[in-house]
Amino acid sequence: MADTTVKVDSQTRDRFAAVAAARGQSVRAYLAELAIEEENQIALSRATAAFREIIARPGLAEAFDAAFPDDALGQSAGRAA
Repeated sequence: MADTTVKVDSQTRDRFAAVAAARGQSVRAYLAELAIEEENQIALSRATAAFREIIARPGLAEAFDAAFPDDALGQSAGRAA
C-alpha cells in the first residue's frame, strides 16, 4: 500500500506517539490496529442493534423454544445443563 500523510495538530501527534510507544508499536502500526479495532466496534454495534431488534419481536422466544425444546430446557444434545 502506498504511504499517505494525515495532518493532525502536534498535540494529537504526540499523544498517538506516546500511546504507540507504550504499546511497543510504531505510530503507523498503532494507527493501523486502531482503525481495525474501530471498524470491528462499528460492525459489532450494528450486529448488536440488529440482534436486539430481532429478539424484541413478539413471540420470537416462544417460537424458538417450540422449535428447539431441548435448548428451552437448558439442555443440549440430550445432556443436562
